[in-house]
Amino acid sequence: MALKPGEKAPNFELKSTSDQNFKLADNVPCIIYFYPKDFTPGCTEEACSFRDGFAELRNLSIDVYGISKDSISTHKKFREKNKLPFHLLSDPDGKVCKSYQALIPVVRIPKRITYLIDKDMRIKAVYADLFGFKKHLESMIRELKTE
Repeated sequence: MALKPGEKAPNFELKSTSDQNFKLADNVPCIIYFYPKDFTPGCTEEACSFRDGFAELRNLSIDVYGISKDSISTHKKFREKNKLPFHLLSDPDGKVCKSYQALIPVVRIPKRITYLIDKDMRIKAVYADLFGFKKHLESMIRELKTE
């Protein structure tokens, strides 16, 4: 179960592949997407779909950030290998994943959930589908174009 549209987005601060801490409140509106693990086939496909749609997102004045429990060093390798034009955020203890209801209980790995967060820190849209990798981007673009 994900957070619902209209709910206040929990603010957070995480380490980023930009080598600076990322604070959500300083970067809205934006898309944040949670994913299980760098270098896995589904997560690579999802990241590359956001990469391929990045120009369209920028034309819609929106940035995107990926979040998993992987380390910054692993994120940097994943970002470089896949030529990702956006930054990845590290949530090693899963606290941010949990606050966004994006952590699978017991196994404690992130779910595949994407949130569109507006300038007022409200959840504008949510898309959760473990296997619909490219649909996360498509869903967010569709939502942004209806504004």
